[in-house]
Amino acid sequence: MNALVLAGSRPGGDPLALEVGVTHKALIEIGGVSLLTRVVGALREAGCTRILVCCEPGPVEDLAQALGAGVIPPAAGPSGSVLRALEASGTPLLVTTADHALLRPEWISELIGGAPADCDLAVMMAERARIEAAMPGSRRTYLRFADGHWSGCNLFYLRTPAARAAVEEWTRVEADRKRPWKIVARLGPGLLLSYALGRLSLAEGLARLGKSIGARAALVRASDGRAAVDVDTPRDLEDVRELLDNS
Repeated sequence: MNALVLAGSRPGGDPLALEVGVTHKALIEIGGVSLLTRVVGALREAGCTRILVCCEPGPVEDLAQALGAGVIPPAAGPSGSVLRALEASGTPLLVTTADHALLRPEWISELIGGAPADCDLAVMMAERARIEAAMPGSRRTYLRFADGHWSGCNLFYLRTPAARAAVEEWTRVEADRKRPWKIVARLGPGLLLSYALGRLSLAEGLARLGKSIGARAALVRASDGRAAVDVDTPRDLEDVRELLDNS
Protein backbone atom coordinates (compact mmCIF):
# COMPACT_ATOMS: atom_id res chain seq x y z
CA MET A 1 0.00 0.00 0.00
CA ASN A 2 1.25 3.45 -0.98
CA ALA A 3 0.17 6.47 1.04
CA LEU A 4 0.14 10.22 0.54
CA VAL A 5 0.24 12.78 3.35
CA LEU A 6 -0.89 16.26 2.34
CA ALA A 7 1.37 18.61 4.33
CA GLY A 8 1.52 21.78 2.26
CA SER A 9 1.04 25.18 3.87
CA ARG A 10 -1.40 27.93 3.02
CA PRO A 11 -0.23 31.12 1.31
CA GLY A 12 0.99 33.42 4.06
CA GLY A 13 1.32 30.58 6.54
CA ASP A 14 -1.16 28.60 8.60
CA PRO A 15 -2.78 30.70 11.37
CA LEU A 16 -2.64 27.90 13.93
CA ALA A 17 1.02 27.16 13.23
CA LEU A 18 1.90 30.84 13.55
CA GLU A 19 -0.01 31.06 16.83
CA VAL A 20 1.84 28.06 18.22
CA GLY A 21 5.18 29.44 17.02
CA VAL A 22 6.18 27.05 14.25
CA THR A 23 6.45 27.62 10.52
CA HIS A 24 4.11 24.81 9.38
CA LYS A 25 1.14 23.01 10.92
CA ALA A 26 2.82 19.64 10.31
CA LEU A 27 5.53 20.69 12.79
CA ILE A 28 3.17 21.37 15.70
CA GLU A 29 4.09 19.04 18.55
CA ILE A 30 1.82 17.12 20.90
CA GLY A 31 3.62 15.39 23.72
CA GLY A 32 6.94 16.25 22.08
CA VAL A 33 5.98 14.51 18.82
CA SER A 34 5.16 16.46 15.65
CA LEU A 35 1.88 15.95 13.82
CA LEU A 36 3.71 14.68 10.74
CA THR A 37 5.66 12.15 12.79
CA ARG A 38 2.43 10.86 14.33
CA VAL A 39 0.72 10.47 10.96
CA VAL A 40 3.67 8.78 9.25
CA GLY A 41 4.01 6.44 12.23
CA ALA A 42 0.35 5.39 12.01
CA LEU A 43 0.67 4.76 8.27
CA ARG A 44 3.73 2.57 8.77
CA GLU A 45 2.01 0.66 11.57
CA ALA A 46 -0.92 0.06 9.22
CA GLY A 47 1.43 -1.54 6.68
CA CYS A 48 2.01 1.30 4.22
CA THR A 49 5.39 0.55 2.69
CA ARG A 50 5.83 3.67 0.57
CA ILE A 51 4.81 7.02 2.02
CA LEU A 52 4.89 10.28 0.08
CA VAL A 53 4.66 13.64 1.82
CA CYS A 54 3.45 16.55 -0.27
CA CYS A 55 5.13 19.71 1.01
CA GLU A 56 7.23 22.71 0.06
CA PRO A 57 11.03 22.72 0.39
CA GLY A 58 12.09 23.52 3.93
CA PRO A 59 11.70 22.08 7.43
CA VAL A 60 8.72 19.84 6.66
CA GLU A 61 10.61 18.32 3.74
CA ASP A 62 13.62 17.76 6.01
CA LEU A 63 11.46 16.03 8.61
CA ALA A 64 9.72 13.87 6.00
CA GLN A 65 13.04 12.68 4.66
CA ALA A 66 14.32 12.01 8.20
CA LEU A 67 11.22 9.83 8.70
CA GLY A 68 12.09 7.85 5.58
CA ALA A 69 9.25 9.23 3.46
CA GLY A 70 9.45 10.42 -0.11
CA VAL A 71 8.65 14.02 -0.94
CA ILE A 72 6.68 15.52 -3.80
CA PRO A 73 6.05 19.25 -4.36
CA PRO A 74 2.49 20.54 -3.96
CA ALA A 75 0.35 21.40 -6.95
CA ALA A 76 -2.53 23.87 -7.17
CA GLY A 77 -4.83 22.75 -4.37
CA PRO A 78 -5.08 19.38 -2.59
CA SER A 79 -6.69 17.65 -5.57
CA GLY A 80 -3.84 18.68 -7.84
CA SER A 81 -1.36 17.30 -5.32
CA VAL A 82 -3.23 13.99 -5.23
CA LEU A 83 -3.09 13.80 -9.02
CA ARG A 84 0.65 14.40 -8.83
CA ALA A 85 0.99 11.57 -6.30
CA LEU A 86 -1.05 9.24 -8.53
CA GLU A 87 1.39 9.91 -11.34
CA ALA A 88 4.29 9.07 -9.02
CA SER A 89 2.91 6.01 -7.30
CA GLY A 90 -0.18 4.74 -9.09
CA THR A 91 -2.95 2.90 -7.25
CA PRO A 92 -3.87 1.69 -4.73
CA LEU A 93 -3.16 4.91 -2.85
CA LEU A 94 -4.29 5.94 0.61
CA VAL A 95 -4.63 9.71 1.11
CA THR A 96 -4.67 11.59 4.41
CA THR A 97 -3.48 14.88 5.91
CA ALA A 98 -0.65 15.91 8.21
CA ASP A 99 -3.05 17.39 10.78
CA HIS A 100 -4.76 14.02 11.41
CA ALA A 101 -3.17 13.88 14.86
CA LEU A 102 -5.32 11.04 16.19
CA LEU A 103 -4.87 8.78 13.16
CA ARG A 104 -4.90 5.11 14.15
CA PRO A 105 -3.75 2.15 12.03
CA GLU A 106 -7.02 0.34 12.76
CA TRP A 107 -8.97 3.12 11.06
CA ILE A 108 -6.84 2.65 7.96
CA SER A 109 -7.49 -1.09 8.08
CA GLU A 110 -11.20 -0.38 8.54
CA LEU A 111 -11.27 1.81 5.44
CA ILE A 112 -9.40 -0.66 3.26
CA GLY A 113 -11.26 -3.68 4.61
CA GLY A 114 -14.62 -1.95 4.35
CA ALA A 115 -14.18 -0.85 0.74
CA PRO A 116 -16.33 -3.04 -1.54
CA ALA A 117 -14.35 -5.30 -3.86
CA ASP A 118 -15.89 -3.65 -6.94
CA CYS A 119 -15.33 0.01 -5.94
CA ASP A 120 -12.73 2.32 -7.46
CA LEU A 121 -12.49 4.55 -4.42
CA ALA A 122 -13.78 4.65 -0.86
CA VAL A 123 -14.27 7.57 1.50
CA MET A 124 -14.42 7.31 5.28
CA MET A 125 -17.04 9.48 6.99
CA ALA A 126 -18.21 9.63 10.60
CA GLU A 127 -21.72 10.14 11.92
CA ARG A 128 -22.32 13.13 14.18
CA ALA A 129 -23.51 11.00 17.11
CA ARG A 130 -20.27 9.02 17.10
CA ILE A 131 -18.14 12.16 16.92
CA GLU A 132 -19.99 13.87 19.76
CA ALA A 133 -19.80 10.71 21.87
CA ALA A 134 -16.04 10.44 21.34
CA MET A 135 -15.22 14.17 21.51
CA PRO A 136 -17.97 16.14 23.29
CA GLY A 137 -17.94 19.78 22.23
CA SER A 138 -15.74 19.23 19.17
CA ARG A 139 -16.78 21.56 16.35
CA ARG A 140 -16.86 19.93 12.95
CA THR A 141 -18.39 20.72 9.57
CA TYR A 142 -21.36 18.43 8.95
CA LEU A 143 -23.13 17.46 5.75
CA ARG A 144 -26.85 16.73 6.15
CA PHE A 145 -28.27 13.68 4.39
CA ALA A 146 -31.32 11.49 4.83
CA ASP A 147 -29.35 9.06 6.97
CA GLY A 148 -27.92 11.67 9.32
CA HIS A 149 -25.26 14.34 9.65
CA TRP A 150 -21.79 13.35 8.51
CA SER A 151 -18.27 14.73 8.73
CA GLY A 152 -15.25 13.74 6.66
CA CYS A 153 -12.34 11.82 8.18
CA ASN A 154 -9.60 12.96 5.78
CA LEU A 155 -9.13 9.33 4.75
CA PHE A 156 -9.51 8.36 1.10
CA TYR A 157 -8.71 5.03 -0.53
CA LEU A 158 -8.02 5.31 -4.27
CA ARG A 159 -8.27 1.64 -5.09
CA THR A 160 -8.03 1.47 -8.89
CA PRO A 161 -6.80 3.71 -11.74
CA ALA A 162 -10.42 4.71 -12.41
CA ALA A 163 -10.31 6.70 -9.16
CA ARG A 164 -8.35 9.34 -11.06
CA ALA A 165 -11.61 10.52 -12.64
CA ALA A 166 -12.96 11.30 -9.18
CA VAL A 167 -9.86 13.30 -8.27
CA GLU A 168 -10.17 15.26 -11.50
CA GLU A 169 -13.79 16.01 -10.60
CA TRP A 170 -12.59 17.05 -7.15
CA THR A 171 -10.54 19.80 -8.75
CA ARG A 172 -13.77 21.21 -10.19
CA VAL A 173 -15.81 21.09 -7.00
CA GLU A 174 -13.09 21.81 -4.41
CA ALA A 175 -14.42 25.29 -3.74
CA ASP A 176 -17.86 23.87 -2.91
CA ARG A 177 -16.81 21.25 -0.37
CA LYS A 178 -18.83 22.93 2.39
CA ARG A 179 -21.85 23.52 0.15
CA PRO A 180 -23.00 20.00 -0.74
CA TRP A 181 -26.12 21.17 -2.53
CA LYS A 182 -23.95 22.78 -5.22
CA ILE A 183 -22.09 19.51 -5.72
CA VAL A 184 -25.33 17.54 -5.87
CA ALA A 185 -26.72 20.09 -8.36
CA ARG A 186 -24.09 18.96 -10.86
CA LEU A 187 -25.92 15.64 -11.07
CA GLY A 188 -29.21 17.12 -12.23
CA PRO A 189 -32.49 18.46 -10.80
CA GLY A 190 -33.84 15.05 -9.77
CA LEU A 191 -31.00 14.30 -7.40
CA LEU A 192 -30.91 17.89 -6.16
CA LEU A 193 -34.61 17.63 -5.30
CA SER A 194 -34.01 14.38 -3.42
CA TYR A 195 -31.27 16.08 -1.42
CA ALA A 196 -33.38 19.18 -0.73
CA LEU A 197 -36.29 17.03 0.49
CA GLY A 198 -33.99 15.07 2.77
CA ARG A 199 -34.43 11.82 0.86
CA LEU A 200 -30.86 11.33 -0.34
CA SER A 201 -28.57 9.18 1.79
CA LEU A 202 -24.84 9.80 1.86
CA ALA A 203 -24.05 6.36 0.44
CA GLU A 204 -26.49 6.89 -2.42
CA GLY A 205 -25.11 10.37 -3.10
CA LEU A 206 -21.55 9.06 -3.32
CA ALA A 207 -22.61 6.19 -5.57
CA ARG A 208 -24.54 8.49 -7.91
CA LEU A 209 -21.71 11.04 -7.97
CA GLY A 210 -19.23 8.30 -8.80
CA LYS A 211 -21.43 6.90 -11.55
CA SER A 212 -21.77 10.32 -13.17
CA ILE A 213 -17.97 10.65 -13.50
CA GLY A 214 -17.17 7.05 -14.37
CA ALA A 215 -15.80 5.84 -11.03
CA ARG A 216 -17.49 3.56 -8.51
CA ALA A 217 -17.41 5.38 -5.16
CA ALA A 218 -18.30 3.88 -1.80
CA LEU A 219 -18.85 5.08 1.75
CA VAL A 220 -17.07 3.44 4.67
CA ARG A 221 -18.62 4.42 8.00
CA ALA A 222 -16.11 5.15 10.75
CA SER A 223 -16.72 3.09 13.87
CA ASP A 224 -14.79 5.64 15.96
CA GLY A 225 -15.92 9.28 15.88
CA ARG A 226 -12.38 10.45 16.63
CA ALA A 227 -11.47 9.58 13.04
CA ALA A 228 -13.16 12.83 11.96
CA VAL A 229 -11.14 15.03 14.32
CA ASP A 230 -8.23 16.95 12.83
CA VAL A 231 -6.28 19.95 14.13
CA ASP A 232 -7.60 23.11 12.50
CA THR A 233 -8.12 25.48 15.43
CA PRO A 234 -6.64 26.18 18.87
CA ARG A 235 -9.68 24.41 20.37
CA ASP A 236 -8.97 21.32 18.25
CA LEU A 237 -5.36 21.33 19.42
CA GLU A 238 -6.41 21.67 23.05
CA ASP A 239 -8.94 18.84 22.72
CA VAL A 240 -6.48 16.51 21.00
CA ARG A 241 -3.75 17.23 23.53
CA GLU A 242 -6.12 16.51 26.40
CA LEU A 243 -7.29 13.28 24.79
CA LEU A 244 -3.78 12.03 24.12
CA ASP A 245 -2.59 13.04 27.59
CA ASN A 246 -5.36 10.95 29.13
CA SER A 247 -4.99 7.94 26.84
